[in-house]
Amino acid sequence: MAQAIGAEGKLSGMFRALKYRNYRLFFMGQGISLIGTWMQQIALSWLVYRLTDSVFLLGAVTFCSQIPSFLLGPFAGVLADRFNRHRILLLTQFLSMLQASLLATLVLTNTVEVWHVLALSAFLGTVNAFDIATRQAFVIELVEKREDVSNAIALNSSMFNMARLIGPSVAGVLIATVGEGQCFLINAVSYVAVLGSLLLMRLKPFERIKQEHKVWQSLKEGVNYAFGFAPIRALILIVALLSLFGMPFSVLMPVFARDILHGGANTLGYLMGASGVGALVGALFLAQRKTVVGLGKVLVFTMALFGVALIAFSFSEILLVSLVCMLFSGFGMIVTMASCNTLLQTIVDDNKRGRVMSLYSMAFMGMAPFGSMLAGTVAEEIGVAYTLAGCGFLCAISIIPFALNLSKLRALVDPIYQRLGILPEIATGLQTASSLTAPPEER
Repeated sequence: MAQAIGAEGKLSGMFRALKYRNYRLFFMGQGISLIGTWMQQIALSWLVYRLTDSVFLLGAVTFCSQIPSFLLGPFAGVLADRFNRHRILLLTQFLSMLQASLLATLVLTNTVEVWHVLALSAFLGTVNAFDIATRQAFVIELVEKREDVSNAIALNSSMFNMARLIGPSVAGVLIATVGEGQCFLINAVSYVAVLGSLLLMRLKPFERIKQEHKVWQSLKEGVNYAFGFAPIRALILIVALLSLFGMPFSVLMPVFARDILHGGANTLGYLMGASGVGALVGALFLAQRKTVVGLGKVLVFTMALFGVALIAFSFSEILLVSLVCMLFSGFGMIVTMASCNTLLQTIVDDNKRGRVMSLYSMAFMGMAPFGSMLAGTVAEEIGVAYTLAGCGFLCAISIIPFALNLSKLRALVDPIYQRLGILPEIATGLQTASSLTAPPEER
């Protein structure tokens, strides 16, 4: 009986942020919308490969969709710290719905060309550059108690990975039966849910804080703060390396699904779904942790695991083995990214959160296009298997410098933990702070 009551209390504690009306609306709207996002991602990659049979163009589309985050990310962080985040999100979500609608129209009328896809991907990437940084900071406004903020971010991570599990699987079936256009149409309609949730929120009147510094000065202050403190600098570097060397695996998936595993759109959906299962398991694994102690060691292990899983996947020609490898890669990726996000959210000053998290977004979303283009180019020359194996190897060895300096970095952050009162225990759920885990077109 006592065990049952304890389990019930633990379960309710894991979902405590849902007691806030605004957060419930946000959670439901985003949950529906993210499924559409993943459906569009899978459909877009399959469409490009069907039209062109070019690995290079697969990388080019991803490059166009993510390079704006690299160029505009820091400015988006300054914007998120200065202006009404609610209104910014209403605008970015509407523009994203417009992009999906145009893409659906072009595909359903059989008038789509590759240049259309490239242009619309660049447009959405520009919108996402502002949307991601703003949304990261906006979540903080949706919960009243500070101790529940970390749980809200943890639930975001779980929601994202549930969508990552459902979206690709549904998209694979739809592509095989009715084509890619329906996936884009469903994605466009899914934005109604998130726009509706934003409009139904009851928020405090926005009070613009007078800024002493101009945009460039604020940007410089945020960059100096982030890169002047070794732990923040190291975490952002890990994210950048994972994005540069690791994220191209999603770009190459259509090639593995069709040419190596001899499947179709369903196979692509299964592969991405398996990665989603692993990511969801990783999010739940993090949700059970109650202390920040040892989190650095965890991300060292999972970064290496991610690299090894990619190497194993690259040489697999058996679907079952490939699915298992994707499961481990999804686990390794989400735990590494969530751990980095957790530590950043924990140690960053509140008045610089938007700018630091925009640098995090810049590292994650901004480095991926360079990796995608590089992987696409190399794959044209040496093949996708050796290219992905090389990516996995680089991921595995890139964590070595962080591992060697882990004790020194821990000594630098301990005073912050002591000041916040989170040593030896950290607030439940804080370590699962993650709302960016990789779709190229995340809301």
